[in-house]
Amino acid sequence: MIPVFAFAALLWGAGAMMKVPRRARWNMIALLYVLVLALQVALPVGHPVRMATGESPAFWLILGGFAALVLAYRTGLRHLRRRAKAEEDKAAPTPDGSFSDTELNRYARHIVLREIGGAGQKALKDARVLVVGAGGLGAPVLQYLAAAGVGTIGVIDDDVVENTNLQRQVIHRDAQIGTPKVFSAQGAMQAQNPFVTVRPYHRRLTDEIADELLADYDLVIDGSDNFDTRYLVNASAVHAGIPLISGALTQWEGQVSVFDPANGAPCYACVFPQAPSADLAPSCAEAGVLGPLPGVVGSMMAVEAVKLITGAGAPLRGEMVIYDALYSESRKIAVKCRPDCPACGSAVAAG
Repeated sequence: MIPVFAFAALLWGAGAMMKVPRRARWNMIALLYVLVLALQVALPVGHPVRMATGESPAFWLILGGFAALVLAYRTGLRHLRRRAKAEEDKAAPTPDGSFSDTELNRYARHIVLREIGGAGQKALKDARVLVVGAGGLGAPVLQYLAAAGVGTIGVIDDDVVENTNLQRQVIHRDAQIGTPKVFSAQGAMQAQNPFVTVRPYHRRLTDEIADELLADYDLVIDGSDNFDTRYLVNASAVHAGIPLISGALTQWEGQVSVFDPANGAPCYACVFPQAPSADLAPSCAEAGVLGPLPGVVGSMMAVEAVKLITGAGAPLRGEMVIYDALYSESRKIAVKCRPDCPACGSAVAAG
């Protein structure tokens, strides 16, 4: 046995002195191993050569098995490293803002749509959308905007996740109870799509910050649950000259519209000049709401956002869709500008 190891060391050393590549030297050692194993199997017990090379093939078989395991481990490790490097290279954002291979594959079903295509998907990537509210309507809107590849998504909400939210606000999980909704939503969105940037604002939208905040976005989506916020969002959207996608729901019914005075459509205050009395518009806590309904209406709002950003189809400017889940009915009604609207009357006149 010792002569075999000595000869193997001699082969390795001589090869190193002659600058033989390491792979070739390992091949010579492997050939020596095969020769010794063949001698152990072919020669009879007690043969001098067999006695000098270990007496039994068992040792060499065990040594060969151990070497095979080491080789398999090293080969597998190299393969995993190559795959990880390839995935990292594909997922890395490109310096010129174009799409990585992973993004192209992710958005392929959008890109093959004639109405969206590569240009539309690039518009989605460059878009900045603010979502007001991370609750019932905000949950599906945020999920689908992130999945669609909207590059920058802001979300403002001062609330925290509660147990009663989970029946319909599907972006949040039981483990997030007590967590601010904007951070819960941010985690879910970035887990869904790491290629988007999420800006969480854990605070209430107020007069002091509304105009400045909306000025940094191309589009605002209102999923709030109170009329004070809806009128504030509308006024700031008119001031910023950006479209407002607004949705609302109660019990079994929901509605969606695009308010865009800068493009000749009415604003929210044109259609709803004043808030209804509390007994005519009770909250979800008082009146109840069907769990899947926010998903339907919120998804419709996300569709309108994609259409506005990409220029696809006909957005709901000057129109409102009303969906009745209880009777599986939907209808579309026309809504008009009011020249005397205190929020957008001057913008309509200028248009």
